[in-house]
Amino acid sequence: MQENNQKTGQLFRRGFGLKDKVAGTLDQAYSSKIVDHIRENNNEIHLGRFTIYLAREFGFCYGVDRAIEYAYQTRKQFPDKRIFLTGELIHNPHVNEKMLAMDIKFLTGGYADELEAASLTSDDVVVLPAFGVSVDELARLRKIGCILVDTTCGSVLNVWKRVHNYAKDGFTSIIHGKWNHEETRATSSQTQNYENSHYIVVLDMQEAEMVCDYITNGGDKDLFLRYFKNAVSPGFDPDIHLDQLGCANQTTMLSGESLRIAGRVKQTLLQKFGENQIDYQFRTFDTICSATQDRQDAVAAILEEFPIDVMIVIGGYNSSNTTHLVEISEHSTRAFHVDDANCLLSQREIRHQPVNAHEMQISNNWLPSGEVVIGLTAGASTPNNKIGEIVARLAQLQNIKIEEIL
Repeated sequence: MQENNQKTGQLFRRGFGLKDKVAGTLDQAYSSKIVDHIRENNNEIHLGRFTIYLAREFGFCYGVDRAIEYAYQTRKQFPDKRIFLTGELIHNPHVNEKMLAMDIKFLTGGYADELEAASLTSDDVVVLPAFGVSVDELARLRKIGCILVDTTCGSVLNVWKRVHNYAKDGFTSIIHGKWNHEETRATSSQTQNYENSHYIVVLDMQEAEMVCDYITNGGDKDLFLRYFKNAVSPGFDPDIHLDQLGCANQTTMLSGESLRIAGRVKQTLLQKFGENQIDYQFRTFDTICSATQDRQDAVAAILEEFPIDVMIVIGGYNSSNTTHLVEISEHSTRAFHVDDANCLLSQREIRHQPVNAHEMQISNNWLPSGEVVIGLTAGASTPNNKIGEIVARLAQLQNIKIEEIL
């Protein structure tokens, strides 16, 4: 093991060269022989009356893999130091619980211990999550002098670069995202680097239309600001700061909607300023995460290729990219968002969380009678072992031993 002589205040972005040292632990914690078997058999498996098709792209993306690996490397590198995460490493409860099991604590959120968080010192190590952290939070941690391990995803950094450039050139960033999501808070904070730079966050096409209508027709400014009170920068004035707009997005949003929003904003500014001025009023770049896109495309493909009766989507209930996989699925079939195999209560009952709901519910008669075709996918923060456990549970519900299938 390397010497633990790192100085306080250092920032590590490439791990500690301990990949081989933690590989076995990671494989044991997150891999699945069941998933490996399904992949080797053209992404399908037959279990009694169930035929299960697994989407071609699912589960951990590169950014999530990297974040988890760096967290394990950090514990290996600093076995005797207090280690904290600024918030959830990724939006998956099982992964975050493993962080706690390694004595990696949380500074904020449902897993946090407020007393420990308040006692942060320069001798502590802080891991920045895949979502990144805001400009202010990074400055605070640097001022304390903590050793920092940055796992921010490269796709998120790409969005930050775009927003930074918008702000530098005096453009307001219009960000397709959830204003209270860690990633969007970190992204919008990039506008702080320049005086008089601003942002507005829109959740969906409906909110984008509200912005476009204000650009075209004006309106009640106070009402507009009350509606977007949590989603705009300090000092934002829609009469001033909606003339030059640069589009960006939270990387886990529905990619098609992000593109439609950008197109609608461009159309609105074209109508207001004309073709000759559009390059001075509007900018956009493709900041959609390729892993998010791949998983969304894979769900669309499996629904088109097979007569799916039921789609099971596995992932944390606060995972944005997982929720969008459910939304896509619901256009074609019944879809259920579950976080692990315990949600499959029986062949009759399932515990799940509907899109836009804040609590789980139990649905009856979720499986049709007779032969059933089940689609299966998982969000980018869902480990393979959780997917495998779902398949094993589907076998168990029929008194089939999955070991005999494998």
